[in-house]
Amino acid sequence: GIAAQRPGVQEVYGLIYAPYAEQDVFLRESSMVAQLLATRFDAAGRVLQLVNNPSTTSRLPWATPLNLRRAVTALAARMDLENDVLVVYLTSHGASNHRLSSSHGPLHLANIGPADLRAALDEAGIRHRVIAISACYSGGWVAPLAGSDTLVMTAADATHTSYGCGARSELTFFGRAVFDEQLRKTHSFEQAFAAAVPLIRQREQDAGKSDGFSNPQISVGENIRPLLQSLERRLAALH
Repeated sequence: GIAAQRPGVQEVYGLIYAPYAEQDVFLRESSMVAQLLATRFDAAGRVLQLVNNPSTTSRLPWATPLNLRRAVTALAARMDLENDVLVVYLTSHGASNHRLSSSHGPLHLANIGPADLRAALDEAGIRHRVIAISACYSGGWVAPLAGSDTLVMTAADATHTSYGCGARSELTFFGRAVFDEQLRKTHSFEQAFAAAVPLIRQREQDAGKSDGFSNPQISVGENIRPLLQSLERRLAALH
C-alpha cells in the first residue's frame, strides 16, 4: 500500500513508468529513481514503480496504460492535492511520433504518449506535477504537459535522440546526470537540470554521438516554482 499523508507535511509522491522489457537499463533506472525519491525526497512508502522486465514480473506491477491510470488514481486518493507534489519519471525508447516504446514478452501493449499521461493526471485531480521523461525525442512531450502547476524536463528535444538506452548502459545519460548525480547534491529540480546539461553534452561528445546534441528541455510553471522552493527548504532541514 501507499503510505498515508502526514498532516501538515508537504509530501512528495512518486510514479515511475518503465515499459520496455528487453533491456535492463530501464529497470535499473526505475530502481535508482525510486531509491532517490525515498531517501533524498522523504518519499519512502509513497513511490510506485510500474516496470516491464522478466525479472520483476511477479514482484512489480506491469507498466501498462491501464496500470498507469490506476496508479495515478491510487496516489491521488492518498495525496493532499492542494500541497503535495507528484514526481512522474518515464524511461524507455522514444520515437519521433513522441510515444514511448512498450514491450513485455508476448503481450501487445499500447505505447503511451503525452496526452495519455496528461489525461490520467487531470482526471485524478493531481495538480502539482514534476514530470521527467528519459527517452529519445522526448521534447515533444513538453508542450502537451506544460502548465502553471507543472515542471517538465526531458532528455532530448523533439527532433533528437538521447543516449544511454543501450544494452551496455548502466543508466541513461539523462537519468544518471540529473537524478543519480545532481539530485544527490541539491533538492532543486531546476538546479539539477541546469548542472546536468553540460555534463550530458560532454559525455555525448566523448561517446561519439553523431546525430547532434540531444538538447534536454525544461519548462517550469509559475505556480509550481514557489511550491518546490518551500519543499526544498523542508528537505534541506532533514539532510
